[in-house]
Amino acid sequence: MKKDKINIEKRMLITHAPHIWKGFSISKIMYIVVIALLFPAAASIYFFGYYSIILIAVSVAAAVLTEFIIKKLRHKRFVMDGSAVITGLLFALILPPRLPIWMAVIGAVFSIAIVKEAFGGLGYNIFNPALAGRAFLSVCFPGDMTTWVLPTYFNTDAVTGASPLGESFTYQFDKIDMYKNLLFGNTAGSLGETSALLIIIGGIILLTFRIIDWRIPVFYLGTVALGSFLLGEDIIFQLLAGGLMIGAFFMATDYATSPVTGNGRIIFGAGVGILTILFRNFGPMPEGVCFSILIMNAFTPLIDKYIKPRPFGYQGKKKNA
Repeated sequence: MKKDKINIEKRMLITHAPHIWKGFSISKIMYIVVIALLFPAAASIYFFGYYSIILIAVSVAAAVLTEFIIKKLRHKRFVMDGSAVITGLLFALILPPRLPIWMAVIGAVFSIAIVKEAFGGLGYNIFNPALAGRAFLSVCFPGDMTTWVLPTYFNTDAVTGASPLGESFTYQFDKIDMYKNLLFGNTAGSLGETSALLIIIGGIILLTFRIIDWRIPVFYLGTVALGSFLLGEDIIFQLLAGGLMIGAFFMATDYATSPVTGNGRIIFGAGVGILTILFRNFGPMPEGVCFSILIMNAFTPLIDKYIKPRPFGYQGKKKNA
C-alpha cells in the first residue's frame, strides 16, 4: 500500500515591498546604464580626442573616491553598486570638452558629497547629482562652462566654436547636412550630448531592459516638439541640438528624482519639456535642459503626494440609498 502523500504547508514570509523580484539587482541596473552610456562616451572620444578619456576617467574616479570617503566618515558600509560610476560618467558627458581637470574634480566631488551623500545616499537625493554638479560649476565658472570647441578628431589643437543653440551659431550648408551632423555628433557641444543617434541607441537599451519608463522621455521630447511647432521653431533642430536627448533618456529618468507613478511621470516629462521650451526661447540661457530637470526634481515629492495609484479593488464610497 502506497503511503499517502503528505502536503507540507510552506511558511509564509512577510517582508516589505517590493514583493516580486525579476532578477535585476541595483548593481545590475546600474551597470546596464553604464553600458548604455558607453555609446555617447565613445562618440565623445571620437569627436573630441584623448582629452575626453582623461576627463571621463578623472570624473568617475573622483566620484567613486568621494563616495568611499563620505561613507567611511559616516560609518556606513561602502558598496560598489555602480551609482557613483554613473554619476561620474554622466557628469563628465555634460561638460565642455576642454574643461580644466581640476574643475571637473570639484564638480564630481560636489555631486557626490553635497547632492547625494548629504541627503542620505543612494535613493535619498532630491536632485540629480550630475546635473546639480554641472549647475554648480556653471555658477562658479561661467566662462569655462560656456567655452565650446569644434570636433578635433584626436588632433591636439582645438578650435573654439559656438554650440548649435548659441546665438553666434551659423551653418553654411543646407539643413539636411546640419541634421546629419547633429544626429551623428559632428558639432560643438558637451562631451556626450552631440551624437543624438548614439544617445538614442543607449536609450533604446534602457527601454528594452525596462530600466527606464517610456513615459518621461516620450512626453519630454513630445512636449518640446509641440512647443517648437507652436512657436515656429525648427522641430528637428530643437530635438537634436543641445543636451535634450541625453537629458530625456539618462537624466530625467533618474529613479530617486522622478515620480513613481505612471501619470506622475507623464506630468513630470511634460513639465520638463515646457520649462525647456521657456528657457530656450525666453530665458537668458540657450540650453535649459539642466535647470528644467532640476526644477522638476523639486516638484517630484509634490507630484507623488497628489498623483497616487488607485488601490487594488477600491470601488469608492457608496452613496446612501
